[in-house]
Parts: sequence; structure tokens; C-alpha cells
Amino acid sequence: MNFTQSSLEEHLIKDEPFYLPVGDEIEIGVATYERKLPLLLKGPTGCGKTRFMQYLAWKLARPLITVSCHDDLSTSDLVGRYLVKGDETIWVDGPLTRAVRAGGICYLDEIVEARKDTTVVIHPLADDRRELPIDKLGQLLTAPEQFMLGVSY
Repeated sequence: MNFTQSSLEEHLIKDEPFYLPVGDEIEIGVATYERKLPLLLKGPTGCGKTRFMQYLAWKLARPLITVSCHDDLSTSDLVGRYLVKGDETIWVDGPLTRAVRAGGICYLDEIVEARKDTTVVIHPLADDRRELPIDKLGQLLTAPEQFMLGVSY
């Protein structure tokens, strides 16, 4: 299932979220995006990491897809899976795949909570290759220039 324009719209942040910078983090976030680098945010729960990502997505006018990581999160939850619908089997993209296809921002919140066998899928996406392997489809997606990966720890 492809990420349609209408579903892309629902992930755009239309109104400026309140965010009070404490330093030059906005400039650093924009520079990270422009250089096609992943962004790692570290801080205690409630310090504003998610709000910062919302603000950055609004500023960059990119859709933001947030995934709350947990120990039951699987690679299929991120990348996608086959589902039975009626009398047919269809592929449904996961949130990471949708963000890559749409050139959006995928924010993996509290990635440390996810299992190692799940997080390994982001390795080629987070380095200079910027690729997402979809083994079940036999595809290798190359992230468009507009894609950004953000993770919090």
C-alpha cells in the first residue's frame, strides 16, 4: 500500500507548535536535515524531545510520523507486513516505510526501549547509504533527499 497524498496531509503539522528554544538546537536540527543526517535527541522523559521534533517538522514543512518504541515493537511493525483482506493478501507499509516513501520525518521515540533485532533495520537508513531494506518484498528503498530520521534516547 503506497503512502497517498491524503494520508501524507494528515501528518503535516499546520499550526506552529509552542517551543521555547534553550540554545541553538533549532539551527542544529535544520542543519542536520539539510545535510541528510539522522538526529539523535537525548534527555529525560518530559524534557521536550517530542515537542522539538514537532516544531522541526513544522519549520521544515515535512510530515512527521512518530513511533513510540517499546519492547514488543517488531521489524514488521516498523517496515510493514502482509495482511489478509477479504480473499486477498495485501502488503501494508509500516510507519518507517511510509516516512521514507513520502520523504517525511520519522521520529522513533525512546528507541532504547525497542529490541535490538528490531532496531537493526535502521542501520543502513542511518548511515550514508540512506537505504531501507524491505526483505519481505525483496526491495531496497533509497530515502529521498527530504527524508529525515530522528530518534530519542
